[in-house]
Amino acid sequence: MARGKRKNRTHLKGGDKELTSNPGVPKSIIIKHGQVGSSLAQLVRDLRKVMEPNTASRLKERTRNKLKDFLTMGPALSVSHLLAFTLTPLAPSLRIVKLSDGPTLSFRVERYSLMKDLMSTSRRARSVGMEYLSPPLLVLASFPPPSPTTPPHLPLLMKSFQSLFPPLSPHTLSLSSARRVVLISYNAERGTVDFRHYIIKVKPYGVSKRVRKVLEGVGHSSTKSGFLDLGNEKDVADFLLRNRGEPGPEGGYESAASSAESVAGDDRDAVNLAEDYVGRNNKKGQRRAVRLEEIGPRMELRLIKITEGVPGKEGAVMYHEFVKKSKKEVLAQKAEHAAKAKLKKERREEQDRNVARKKAENKSKGGGDDMDEDEGEGEGQEASEVEEGEDAEEDDGLGRWDENEDISDDHEEDEVASENEESSEDERPPAKKAKFRSKR
Repeated sequence: MARGKRKNRTHLKGGDKELTSNPGVPKSIIIKHGQVGSSLAQLVRDLRKVMEPNTASRLKERTRNKLKDFLTMGPALSVSHLLAFTLTPLAPSLRIVKLSDGPTLSFRVERYSLMKDLMSTSRRARSVGMEYLSPPLLVLASFPPPSPTTPPHLPLLMKSFQSLFPPLSPHTLSLSSARRVVLISYNAERGTVDFRHYIIKVKPYGVSKRVRKVLEGVGHSSTKSGFLDLGNEKDVADFLLRNRGEPGPEGGYESAASSAESVAGDDRDAVNLAEDYVGRNNKKGQRRAVRLEEIGPRMELRLIKITEGVPGKEGAVMYHEFVKKSKKEVLAQKAEHAAKAKLKKERREEQDRNVARKKAENKSKGGGDDMDEDEGEGEGQEASEVEEGEDAEEDDGLGRWDENEDISDDHEEDEVASENEESSEDERPPAKKAKFRSKR
């Protein structure tokens, strides 16, 4: 008897109430385009985990997808930001695009570390998962305050990073939803931006590690049932006060001064919980020590350029790290862009008038509109090609951003092989029909 098909549930029941109730939450798409290595592809996946749950974490790029597709469909899907990684001869680059009108920020990735690199160097390997159900808290550090001497691109840089994450509302924020922190600090000496990702840990305040094990009921010496195994100890003091590394009480007990380094937190780190927090015995009013544990990824970014608009429709260059222009050159550039925008508007109006005129002529003759629509599309394509030619800029070392460029795919070779097989099958000559002799 044949087995019936079982449909896998691909949609969540009810959806995310928080996102549906608050449409102003920023959403992002993180992709890679061009030929990138395995490390940069893993960095894309790690950054998707950082931006959860307001990002497309299971997005799969295909060779048929163009960059223009994401720029066009992003606003229709309520996507506010597009983050794209690419690999250049100098270094990897990251571009943050604010949809759908810009601006576009171009960064050079000076150095980066993956999540697995930081987890391997950590003494306590932990499995994280539930922390990604809520968005992280954004912390901006070391940015200079607004003043006449502050570079004009730094306030725009701060606002761009703030728009990536949901706004923080202390009055309505639930304490249990604050699980992660994204730290973005500005290094004035190097002129770079450091990106860090931490997880928030809450521990009992003023107790040693052994006492904490007794309170929490779990530890390295615990069994699968969750209780400490004190069968080899003669007294509970042997476990609580024994010196580190000593096999028994003969070595003496550690004093309060010797256990100071094992105490979790001091007065500056201790807080009274305003609400119940995740974890055992983290109840409202309890005094706890708060710690941040870095889980990655880690990036050092250098801002190269800020341009108006989106890729393929760039406007004026608002900031450039290596190209400095005088006031006269800036005014000339603004006038040039204003002239281009005026010419573009005139061409669109002329195109609309030509399409309307041809439709009226065709209607008077009693013909269809298919031919005229094709001609109108051809005129629009010619106008867009002229505009793209005028907006072309010199290469600044970050790689040319082509809106029609293919998005990289890990299974690109398999798809090419399958396409070659299909084409070879199409090229095969049709089989000849067999001839049968009839009996007379």
